[in-house]
Amino acid sequence: MPVRAQRLTWRDLPYGEFDLPRKTLRLTLGLGSGLTRRAGDGALFAVTDRGPNMFASTAVDDYGLTAVEHLRATDAKIMPAPERGPEIVELAIDANTVRAIRSIPLTTRTGARVSGLPMPAADQQDVENIFGIDGNPILSKDLGADAEAIAAMPDGGFFVAEEYGPSLLKVGPDGVVAERWVPAGAEALQWHADLPARGILPSSLASRRSNRGLEALCASPDGAWLYTGMQSALGGEDPRFAPIWKLDAQTGALAAEWRYPFDAPATFRRDAARRKVSDTDVKACEFAWAGEDRLIVLERIAHSSKLYLVDLKQLPQKHLLMSSDDHPQIGADIEGMTLLSSSEILIASDNDFGVEGAETEFWRITIAPL
Repeated sequence: MPVRAQRLTWRDLPYGEFDLPRKTLRLTLGLGSGLTRRAGDGALFAVTDRGPNMFASTAVDDYGLTAVEHLRATDAKIMPAPERGPEIVELAIDANTVRAIRSIPLTTRTGARVSGLPMPAADQQDVENIFGIDGNPILSKDLGADAEAIAAMPDGGFFVAEEYGPSLLKVGPDGVVAERWVPAGAEALQWHADLPARGILPSSLASRRSNRGLEALCASPDGAWLYTGMQSALGGEDPRFAPIWKLDAQTGALAAEWRYPFDAPATFRRDAARRKVSDTDVKACEFAWAGEDRLIVLERIAHSSKLYLVDLKQLPQKHLLMSSDDHPQIGADIEGMTLLSSSEILIASDNDFGVEGAETEFWRITIAPL
């Protein structure tokens, strides 16, 4: 059967306003970083990333923030609301409309908010430079997280994958983060009295490329297994592959590891038409569980996104389910994805909190039953 793509109705939620020299910065909730559907009751959840941020060039050219002009030639980021961090949003789909039910901010057991600021690192050159809209630097935080993926667990809790550590956050139904799973050997650096760190993930995760950490995550319906993966290859490894790990959801013990093969950059047609693309541009952005050791993988650059069904034991074989190049109505920056049924996939775009005026897009993709 032909693949169908239907855009669902959604209105972005206000996140805050800042009266800046050139124009008002009107932020909206950016909840397209990750999607998950809980087995059993079918509850649907999204997760935001670290929060609104922009390059200095955008801050100066679009909003007149001349205080950060000196940062234009750097990779520093400007964060207008650094005190706010990731949050989980429960969603519902009524016919062809998506609506928000509730928001669950990530907090520690003492009630402190998990921020979106970078965490300290052994080598501070690996830490992003963050500045406020006043041009003053903002120091990294021990309780920082850049959430990029979420898995709803059958007990009502969640796991959240974040890029900074990189780490997995074990989260209760109320949003309280019980512990942080980090690469072996990194527990002392990432330990906090409010948020214990357990060094149980493979030590190789610590060699992630900057801003290319854990990006994809899903769980088996019974909650026994987690599948997580990096957005890109680990530092020093072949950029044409990204690692995927299967973990025991109770202990974090490694059960299996695979290397996911990326498509050739030129096959992402909309991106290739705009600029020269390379192996390092391709990303794995989301997983959905499709059976034991079978995943749907969201692979993309920026404007072009693909959905693949893969049997991890049969890699490098992949079965293409959908390419947004064949559905030009689907916009850029698709990051969230989850399976609604055996023949329906929900995808969502990351609007970057509306910093540049983008709107979140939700699309229902109908395919032949898996």
